[in-house]
Amino acid sequence: MHVIIIGAGTGGMALAHGLKNAGVSVAVYERDRTRGDGLHGYRVGIDPDGARALQECLPARLFDTFIATCARAPRHFNAYTEKLTELVSLDLPQNTDPANSEHSVSRMTLRQVLLSGMDDVVHYGRTFERYTTDGSSVTAHFTDGTTATGDVLVGADGANSPVRRQYLPHVTVRDSGVVAIAAKLPSTPQTRALLPKEALTGVSMLLAPRGSFMILHSMEFPWDAEGTVKDGIGGSDRELIENWPGLLYDNTRDYLNWGLSASADKFPADVTRMRGKDLVRLALGMTEKWSPDLRELIGHSDPGSCFALRIRTTDPVEPWTPTRVTLLGDAIHTMTPGKGVGANTALRDAVLLKRALTGAGTDVVKAIGAYEAEMLPYGMRRVKESLAQYGLNGRDLVHKPVIGRVLLAVNRTFFRVVNRVPALKRKFLAAMSADRGMVAEDR
Repeated sequence: MHVIIIGAGTGGMALAHGLKNAGVSVAVYERDRTRGDGLHGYRVGIDPDGARALQECLPARLFDTFIATCARAPRHFNAYTEKLTELVSLDLPQNTDPANSEHSVSRMTLRQVLLSGMDDVVHYGRTFERYTTDGSSVTAHFTDGTTATGDVLVGADGANSPVRRQYLPHVTVRDSGVVAIAAKLPSTPQTRALLPKEALTGVSMLLAPRGSFMILHSMEFPWDAEGTVKDGIGGSDRELIENWPGLLYDNTRDYLNWGLSASADKFPADVTRMRGKDLVRLALGMTEKWSPDLRELIGHSDPGSCFALRIRTTDPVEPWTPTRVTLLGDAIHTMTPGKGVGANTALRDAVLLKRALTGAGTDVVKAIGAYEAEMLPYGMRRVKESLAQYGLNGRDLVHKPVIGRVLLAVNRTFFRVVNRVPALKRKFLAAMSADRGMVAEDR
């Protein structure tokens, strides 16, 4: 069997590793021209299901490298008002088992880990155009005139997937009605002094008027500004990092990251075409009544890292007749960042498809059908759950002028009550932990 994967993202590369380790011939075709191309520097949270998928797909030493290169794990979940008044701060459970704990990683770092040891598999600068099939094989055609033929074609090429557009043209990905501006800034004593100490060791959200909200992350890595392993890093991790060639392609250093979201009608119509300093000024204009420290934080943002995007979501998808072409990750179930499970769901897809293909025997189409029958229900459920999160659907009442203020007060009161009642804290944490690890019926 030879498997062609379009897209060297998280899910596609995890699948490629899993297949290669199982002795299956695989080739990945990536439109970026080099390992360092693209904006991959923002955080992704890898939950226990994502970690277990990586452990199953990656060679053992590379999985250990993934763990060694993660940022410091979040220790708190926090919610604040736009004035940085605490609503709730919860101590997150710390699990020493790397395959059953939460990990915070730079997207660029994760990309470099997943590309490690795959020079013979990944082909850069190859933009997918279309595919053809004779029923017994599939041929991918690229814009440079080259082709690649295999037994299976996997579209792991993101929300705008050209593979999906050809294969399932009826599947629609639409705007959720929410826009986000995001940026990062160096983590320095000056910038860190602008945030509460719990925000510097956790994941934080801010609930603001008019349906606006912000996510804050603090990312601390085991290497310093010069790329030298910091003091206090254990000997085995030090050895893994120092001998990992991926660091040569990774410009990630300690940083703070914020994302400001609101319904699309609160942004200029051309917001996604705005760049750099214009976006920083826009964010400052939208937060005039917020905490001065938060506004100073926004003002320190690296303009080159600042971008705006329309939050998107996949409309419900019905099952289709399986063939030698299939999809994983955002290519089939684009979801909002509301539950932070997009990358983890792609990793779940990858390990499931790896198992199906490595056990396929001669009936590849049947194996793909079994994968799709399991993937589609949980993928669509995650899409629905992510869209239902606070403020991530532009139609949510929280974005309305009057009822929105009422709902904001209700949500703030809820968090304040949780913060004051130990039993409710335990229940909230248990629900959060189950959700991030996926409940038993999800497996």
